Amino acid sequence: MLYSKLTHPMILQALAAAGHGSKVLIADGNYPLSTKTFSGAELVYLNLRPGQVTVTDVLETLLTAIPVEAAHVMQPHDGSTPAIYTEFGRLLPAMTLERVERFSFYDLACEPDVALAIETGEQRLYANILLTIGVVQPS
Repeated sequence: MLYSKLTHPMILQALAAAGHGSKVLIADGNYPLSTKTFSGAELVYLNLRPGQVTVTDVLETLLTAIPVEAAHVMQPHDGSTPAIYTEFGRLLPAMTLERVERFSFYDLACEPDVALAIETGEQRLYANILLTIGVVQPS
């Protein structure tokens, strides 16, 4: 048995194979995961139904398993700030969310350092976040 809150076998395997600088995409239910993600990334579909599982559920759980050194979010074309950014900020309090225009965000998600992409049932718009895995400090 595992002590971590994260127990999903495919996600654990992908994270174990990733390293410092690898990226993890957590995508909302509208994200085109099969066409706007690096072809070598592990794709995991957690979109059971609309609203389940949410991006913030996945983010909160991943944060119990990996260090994060950077976070990119998809910026709406009108420059507004989606409400979910507040939740991202609560979960990543010491981090500045790096806002990226939608098509540039897709480009980032297609780069070869994306090791894992997780589709959720999130219904909130622009609820996509691309995490960069940080360094595990020696104990």
